[in-house]
Amino acid sequence: MSTLLPGVRFRSLRWRLLGSVGIASLLGLLASGVLTFWQARHEAEEMIDGHLAQTARLLMALLPSNESHLAELAAHLASLPREQSSPYEIPIEFQIGRSDGSLLLRSQHAPKTALSSAQGYTVIEHHGHPWRMLDLRAAGDYRVQVSQSLRLHDFGAMEVAGQAVVPIVLISPLLLLLIYVSIRRGLKPLDDLANDVAARSPDNLKPLTNRGAPLEVQPLLLALNRLLLRLRNTLDCERRFTADAAHELRTPLAIVKIQAQVAESSSDANDRQHALAQIVAGSNRATQALEQLLRLARLDPLAGLPDSAEIDLGELARRLFAELWPTAEARTAHLQASVPCLRVRGDAELLEIALRNLFDNAIRHTPPGSTITVFARSQHGELSLGVSDDGSGVAPQELPRLAERFYRGRDVNSEGSGLGLAIVQRIAELHDARLQLKNLSDGGFEASLRWSLPPAE
Repeated sequence: MSTLLPGVRFRSLRWRLLGSVGIASLLGLLASGVLTFWQARHEAEEMIDGHLAQTARLLMALLPSNESHLAELAAHLASLPREQSSPYEIPIEFQIGRSDGSLLLRSQHAPKTALSSAQGYTVIEHHGHPWRMLDLRAAGDYRVQVSQSLRLHDFGAMEVAGQAVVPIVLISPLLLLLIYVSIRRGLKPLDDLANDVAARSPDNLKPLTNRGAPLEVQPLLLALNRLLLRLRNTLDCERRFTADAAHELRTPLAIVKIQAQVAESSSDANDRQHALAQIVAGSNRATQALEQLLRLARLDPLAGLPDSAEIDLGELARRLFAELWPTAEARTAHLQASVPCLRVRGDAELLEIALRNLFDNAIRHTPPGSTITVFARSQHGELSLGVSDDGSGVAPQELPRLAERFYRGRDVNSEGSGLGLAIVQRIAELHDARLQLKNLSDGGFEASLRWSLPPAE
């Protein structure tokens, strides 16, 4: 556990993995020990059964020729020394008799079980402990019972299980150390990534390298690189806005200052009035430029439209034309809108801004008496929304630069900030459309947003 922020505690991923893997390993060892114990218990039981069977057959082999010496055999077996220190040397007790139940020979500590009991292996209780007993019928009407305490069974099982588990327990610290080293090595790409990010300056927003990073870290790297890209774009937009504002507002503010000084120092009323009119014009130009800059600053960071809906381009063109045609002044304005619905998905407010800018450019750059047409149509597999005029057009070498910011072309004395078409270009990008600027073959100029229609099925 480490504290990185006041009041917030974080758990180390390394120690979390080490704890979970260590616990899983210990549980695996425990399960292995239990399974080993039960397997050893089964093997010990098989060993006891084999030992009992071997002893029973040996006694049966001795009976036919030694029945008269059975008493001596019992005394001789009782007098044999036993190694009490060996836990494996547990004596086998026996009873020998006939099928009718009569007893011929019995060892000193043998369980007193009737010789007429069922044949085979059984577990009996003797002096409060379980015993394993084998009852066999020999040739010549003899019965042999051999039995042994199951203490050997349990002790042997524990010994085998201990021999299997103890080495594993002894190497557990080394196992945990190896697990820790493996986890540390496996998490090294995360440490390298953290060090790379920590060592970066605030201005370094280059993508993080994914060389040598494991597959599990790739989504994190991709997400961080996308975040860095968005941050870089945001900072670029802020820098561009600052530079654009300084570039565009310098001239009108200088004019306002000069004209204010002229009005202040002039004693002639006409000169003063002219200076004040220039101040108002300069303020209007600065206000318009600032509005365009703020609009671009709002559009630049967008990766897509936040809200989109079905829009009828024909209806949008008709509605805006009703608002715009009074501003045409001495020019003639026309509307062309196809009767069928021309629907696209987009932002109606942004498309209105684009169409207003195109109409405003047409008014600003055509002489009085010109005809301006607002259109929305479907033609050649495309939907288009735009404005055309019958003016003098644009020099061909200037067409590729018209959408650049602050580019006013050869008519540098015209009003405007040089941002109108740049805004239309950005709106077209957000709507998956393209801005087309072209001179008309019979004279004039056309600017339009175009959408490609999906191929007919």
